[in-house]
Amino acid sequence: MEAIFLEPYFRTKLWGGRKLETLFNYQIPDGKVGEAWIISGYRDDASHVINGKFKGMSLRDLYQKHPELFANPEEQEFPLLVKYLDANDNLSVQVHPDDEYAAIHENDSGKTESWYVLQADPGSYLIYGHHAKSRQELADMIHEGRWDDLLRKVPVKKGDFFYVPAGTIHALTKGIVVIETQQSSDVTYRLYDYDRVDKATGQKRELHTQKSIDVTTVPHKNPQLDIRKEKCGDATITMLLNKPVSPHFYLAKIDLDGEIKFTMNWPYQLFSVISGSGKLCLPDKEYDLKLGDNFILPAGSYDFTFSGKISMITSAPIKE
Repeated sequence: MEAIFLEPYFRTKLWGGRKLETLFNYQIPDGKVGEAWIISGYRDDASHVINGKFKGMSLRDLYQKHPELFANPEEQEFPLLVKYLDANDNLSVQVHPDDEYAAIHENDSGKTESWYVLQADPGSYLIYGHHAKSRQELADMIHEGRWDDLLRKVPVKKGDFFYVPAGTIHALTKGIVVIETQQSSDVTYRLYDYDRVDKATGQKRELHTQKSIDVTTVPHKNPQLDIRKEKCGDATITMLLNKPVSPHFYLAKIDLDGEIKFTMNWPYQLFSVISGSGKLCLPDKEYDLKLGDNFILPAGSYDFTFSGKISMITSAPIKE
């Protein structure tokens, strides 16, 4: 029994910065790095295994060639994607389609996502939702460029959590760092980009106005989250997402100062260390854990133990 540790895949972005280096001690490429895809099986942007007998394999290949590690799933593609995002500038205002629309128009999965806020400068806010009452009003406000009237701004601070179902207009803004857990998809419809010019191309970035209007949920609805904290011995476990709110993935935060034992009760489970350090003990293997580590515990019937002073975000796929 081995944990599967993964190497991040980095993406430079117009709005990116250098915080992924300073916050997580990652060796990032030169330039504006906006994203670290820390657990990814997505096409050519998959992260790679860095330990054990599968070292060097992409998560995508591992998932397809060794399905027994993932409880022999029916789907051919790894269903989840976990990222760190460093918004050194405002991201474009965007919206994602659901599975049905994405399958028809993009030959891809839909994209429901979530954000746990790791850092936010004073006065930071998110774009989250809109004020249009009908699809016609939505279209009119977009075509007339009435962004201040249309877009819903929500103050944000460290420790906040947002669930972003497909169809939700949204954007991170300058000064925010999040860990994002989402469906494995890269389908993004850009609605508004502040009329910025990409210096690399000398052009404004492409907008997807009609598709955005097509897929946006109208009127906007705030998800009815059921966030609960539970004290489990030396740990506090914050349940962020589960059925029925989230049909795609379970999500929780573990804050540990001491030791806690779990029994594997998911097909497999994803973990990212967001602060501190500690140890992971499997039945026949022990691992040191540090800030920035990302790993998957594979399928099986076994107990595992964490120890130390450490905080982690954990997720697992939910089958319909």
